[in-house]
Amino acid sequence: MATNPQPPRPTFTTSLLAGAFAGTAVDLALFPIDTIKTRSQAPGGFLGNGGLKGCYRGVGANIIGSAPGAALFFVTYDYTKGFLSARRHAKEITEGGPSDWEAPIEHMVAASLGEVAACAVRVPTEVVKTRTQAGQHPTSLSALQAILAQHKTIGVSGVWGQMYRGWSVTIMREVPFTVIQFPLWEAMKEYRRRKSGREEINALESGVLGSVAGAVAAGFTTPLDVLKTRMMLAQEKTPFFTMLNQILKDHGYKAFFAGIGPRIMWISIGGAIFLGSYQWAANTLTEKRHGRPL
Repeated sequence: MATNPQPPRPTFTTSLLAGAFAGTAVDLALFPIDTIKTRSQAPGGFLGNGGLKGCYRGVGANIIGSAPGAALFFVTYDYTKGFLSARRHAKEITEGGPSDWEAPIEHMVAASLGEVAACAVRVPTEVVKTRTQAGQHPTSLSALQAILAQHKTIGVSGVWGQMYRGWSVTIMREVPFTVIQFPLWEAMKEYRRRKSGREEINALESGVLGSVAGAVAAGFTTPLDVLKTRMMLAQEKTPFFTMLNQILKDHGYKAFFAGIGPRIMWISIGGAIFLGSYQWAANTLTEKRHGRPL
């Protein structure tokens, strides 16, 4: 029985460059929608936090963090996925029998590790960006300077805590998100590869599938996104469950779905740009390396 050709495993350089390109492209394109979502979730609501004014406020922090964050994600994701996939195929050869059911688990593990790695860069830039978007500071630089200036009163460890404010809830949001998005994206990619008989899908196909996967994941993880936003905007560090109870007490369950429309729209479009851009860059680099089209 003929098997569908598998795409070449991305090299470290391919994952690094394609990831950086994808992260920069999506953040620059969709930053205004992210601002609307953030202002909707912040205390005071959308209009109270500036409405449509200054929708690119905080973009500086995002530009600095988007490329290395996405690069770290894909380097970790592609390596882990390739490593686990190679072990699975070796097991199939030695023990016999297909083990395709393990593939989604591999993608979940790889995506989770990728997100943890990416958050090392993403969380500090997210803190600066969120405070700027919410109108607490006029620019990303002033937001960063305000945090760093606190070292005189709270010390270096305190500043570190400020920069990584919301780390735990960001991980709690991003890991479930990727556990939904990437296995779904990979499954749809594999289906499309089998239907077309090609080694790899093209950028447009990847973008469409990424949009669908992102929209589904975004809807399910909006409550965690609201918690993340509130924790990052809090003047003092607030424990996860304290913030959870405070939101429930003050605003009820509906508050956990604040900004769900912009979030789904943003991530749906973002999934198309992010995974479409990544696929285009990865395919281009791989074709140059192998000297043939995929």
